[in-house]
Amino acid sequence: MAYIAQGTPTVVFGGEEYGTGSSRDWAAKGTQLLGVKAVVARSFERIHRSNLVGMGVLPLQFLGEDSAQSLGLTGEETIDVLGLEEIRPQQDLELLVRRADGTERRIAVRSRIDTAIEVDYYKHGGILPFVLRELLGAAGPTAARAA
Repeated sequence: MAYIAQGTPTVVFGGEEYGTGSSRDWAAKGTQLLGVKAVVARSFERIHRSNLVGMGVLPLQFLGEDSAQSLGLTGEETIDVLGLEEIRPQQDLELLVRRADGTERRIAVRSRIDTAIEVDYYKHGGILPFVLRELLGAAGPTAARAA
């Protein structure tokens, strides 16, 4: 809650099949409402991954045998996602990890935005903002001014 109050975006690190057993869309909604901008995991439960994208949360997957544990991530780091200028499905990206001691490390990850329509959802901040913009655009400038 302190990070939300400060406007600090957060990243969640997870293991295998992240999102398994979740209460489906509410798990992704809760993640987004907590200010989480990205989830980095070894793998994702299929529907939860899609729901994250639908809420505007970026799902990223570790490559090879990498994990938060194997990379020694403690949660005290500052994380930047590099390469989001032109988002494409299943794009390889990098995490720039800055530790408190000033050292930096780049970690290769894969975007699990898997389809072109998911790229559009993510660029608009999720499926609801995307649909609203589409409706306002289809309704014309008069409807957009009234909204």
